[in-house]
Amino acid sequence: MNDRQHSTPDALVVGAGLAGIACALDLCRAGLRVKVLEASDGVGGRMRTDRKDGFLLDRGFQVFNTSYPQVRRRLALRDLRLRPFTPGLLALTSAGRVRIADPTRRPGAAGSLLPGRVLSARDIAALTALTARDVLLPAGSVKRRPDRTTSAALSRAGVSPRAVEDLLRPFLSGVFLEQELATSARFFHLVWRSMARGTLCLPAGGIGAVPAQLAAGLPDGTLHLETPVAAVTDTGVLLEDGSERAGATVVLATDGPTAGRLLPGLPVPDGRTVTTYYHATDSSPLTEPTLIVDSSLAVLNTCVLTEVTPTYAPPGTSLVSTSVLEGGPPAGDATVRSRLAELYGTGTDAWEPIATYTVRNALPAMVPPWPLSRTTRFAPRRYVCGDHRATGSVQGALASGTRAAREVLADLAHP
Repeated sequence: MNDRQHSTPDALVVGAGLAGIACALDLCRAGLRVKVLEASDGVGGRMRTDRKDGFLLDRGFQVFNTSYPQVRRRLALRDLRLRPFTPGLLALTSAGRVRIADPTRRPGAAGSLLPGRVLSARDIAALTALTARDVLLPAGSVKRRPDRTTSAALSRAGVSPRAVEDLLRPFLSGVFLEQELATSARFFHLVWRSMARGTLCLPAGGIGAVPAQLAAGLPDGTLHLETPVAAVTDTGVLLEDGSERAGATVVLATDGPTAGRLLPGLPVPDGRTVTTYYHATDSSPLTEPTLIVDSSLAVLNTCVLTEVTPTYAPPGTSLVSTSVLEGGPPAGDATVRSRLAELYGTGTDAWEPIATYTVRNALPAMVPPWPLSRTTRFAPRRYVCGDHRATGSVQGALASGTRAAREVLADLAHP
């Protein structure tokens, strides 16, 4: 190693999730000496993919949206070999299974939006107007709107209770990881805008390919895995093994609870928990890459991942992903498979359980009024970033890491 690699870094970044990697990249590009300390054995934080017996298993069902500004700025999308979901969804409602499709992308599916078939004419007009405002107005205008719950925003937009209960609540519960639609309308409008403008995809190598590509841009010797931090000190950080790492500037890019533990006094929002079940089957129960939502809310959503990208399972095998709120139903897998038999209209007794992931603090609870961005400054030379400091999304995490680097550099230039 050269003297630069041996010398005390200008900044320590604790956590190699999206926010930490983005911050470290920007600081390195500005010429700072940076060390990234990650507690686990890989990068990505909650955005990880495990490999097991030929299956790709994301740690909780996740999708990748191509419209986010930070995504377009930082990632080589072609190299991720993205495969799209159907621009629409299937919903099992009180009236049976219905399909909602985006007619601007699939003109042949426009019949699904005929008044009375799924939505009333008033609902179609209300959702069309809401979508047009979110797509056409600058994203910054969302910050200036009075905040309220998503439920209140939909009612204010003229969407009927039936449309909310049959379609929007089941779908958005899977986005927000809560059923009451108590999430900030500011976040809802940004999500709605991003879905209308972008494409929901999965990388061929699993969702973990996204942070892996970002981390590949870090200079050699920057990233240190399996290096858990126990405390932030006056001179840097104390590791769990008792050793110390010096660094005049420390950026915490961990999840909210960890940041709150390492920086006493930091306000941390509550977190949402989700459980994802993976099942393998010899034949696909739905031969299209479409998300299914459940108006009974017994499950949040389910899909056949191998219809999106076949790389998620060994040849000749289909992989089904199903997510439920919190830790799952009391009977767990058996209850979930029973509901899946109704959702897919096929027997599920022979489906093989592959893995179950319960992801705690999968998203921050973004209750109104929710600031879409906030300073990362906590104390002199101490910063904190992550989706809990912005919005619970890839865009939010990357934007918060970007802001942390910008504020670090500004403070170094003007102490």
